Amino acid sequence: MHGVLRRRELLFGAAAAGGALAMPAPLLASEMPHAHDWDWLVGNWDVWHRRLKERLAGSNDWQEFTGKSALWLALGGLGTIDDNIVDIPSGTYRGLTVRAFDPAQRKWAIWWVDGRNPTVIDAPVRGGFSGDKGVFEGPDLFKGRPVTARFRWLDIHSARPHWEQALSTDGGRSWEINWENFFTRTAPVATPLSAVADRRRDFDFLHGSWMVRHRRLKQRLAGSDQWEEFAGTLVNRPVLGGQGNIGDNLFARAGGAHRGIGLRTFDPASGEWLSWWLDGRSPAAFAPPVRGRFVDGIGIFQGDDTLDGRPAKTRVRWSGITADSARWEQAMSGDGGATWETNWVSDFRRKA
Repeated sequence: MHGVLRRRELLFGAAAAGGALAMPAPLLASEMPHAHDWDWLVGNWDVWHRRLKERLAGSNDWQEFTGKSALWLALGGLGTIDDNIVDIPSGTYRGLTVRAFDPAQRKWAIWWVDGRNPTVIDAPVRGGFSGDKGVFEGPDLFKGRPVTARFRWLDIHSARPHWEQALSTDGGRSWEINWENFFTRTAPVATPLSAVADRRRDFDFLHGSWMVRHRRLKQRLAGSDQWEEFAGTLVNRPVLGGQGNIGDNLFARAGGAHRGIGLRTFDPASGEWLSWWLDGRSPAAFAPPVRGRFVDGIGIFQGDDTLDGRPAKTRVRWSGITADSARWEQAMSGDGGATWETNWVSDFRRKA
């Protein structure tokens, strides 16, 4: 199966399961290496920020402000979801961090979504922990200029963990620290941060914990009528003040359970939702998003894709939405959208 399609195939997948389908027990988080790397950051936090006003300009003029953060584990401990309120002097904004451990690279990847520009997931920094410190680096651009970005977590097992961000223009030989955070825990179990008053409520129905029954076509655009059925679970949370939501998914397929993260953000400029998928089996990158909106209670989202190296289109449809149920369907077109083949159906039932 083509790599992009393999990620997209689960795009809204969530969990599923009904009484007739038995759910195999997934590997316990305690049995997986690196599943506890971020345990120390779980919960709600008050955050004190110190930020350089101008970067890479020889400045020593700093501004201080406050914020809040909430972090949940995902992917059985091999991922995190980190929602943030940042009270900069020019006005409060929201941001989201998603982290995932990539077993192929043996490194954590860290992505950032700025709520002021919700159509972009920033390029990740990658790295890991040694003792009481974590270091993560990656290429970036600053005002069109290539730089290296570095995140460091310090004193991670103390009562006040410390994060810093730095940039380098010489390949890492020297660094300018431009942002520091000091964290004070306010709750050991994370709860969602406050919502913004004018948020879009299209996906409010999906918040919470679900069981889902999946039915998936084994071969696509091949005239096949052979389907597989399996169970799963979804926990979906509001983020970015309600202008986004993110789901932690478990799929209990016959060949082995696996996980993934579905992220949706609302773009006020276009009036559309964007939906990305991160496959926990190969979490090196998010798949390109599908885009769309809800009309009369039906949500339709579409995007370009590939199948066996050939251009294709993928379409997702949400329907049958009630307080305790919903249906998700995925279809694919090999002729530019003239005809569509449904290849995945998921029926959601809210957990009691």
